[in-house]
Amino acid sequence: MSTISTIKIQVGLDDQKVPESIAWSATDNKDERLMTAKGMIVSFWDPAERAALRIDLWTKDMMVDEMADFFFQTMMTMADTYARATPYKDQADEMRAFAKDFFKKFQEKQAAEGK
Repeated sequence: MSTISTIKIQVGLDDQKVPESIAWSATDNKDERLMTAKGMIVSFWDPAERAALRIDLWTKDMMVDEMADFFFQTMMTMADTYARATPYKDQADEMRAFAKDFFKKFQEKQAAEGK
């Protein structure tokens, strides 16, 4: 018999329905406490439509440098997942190279802006 894990996501909104807070919990987490986050990207694959369904949210206090870190780490994780799920390691390496170039360009922009 398989087990079921439940993931709960709570999003606090301001009066304009802009996310102010994000918290999540999972039933298979040992302490089952709410974990806070400033951003999230959740994707589901719909096989009938052959389309990705996704939820992208971030809080209004998430800084640009945090968003760049978040995207860099997400892209690197996607490359790792792709490498494990397919025989195409070369494409996973290309994704990693793109992510590194993306982050390098972000850092150069920040330096040029004196940040």
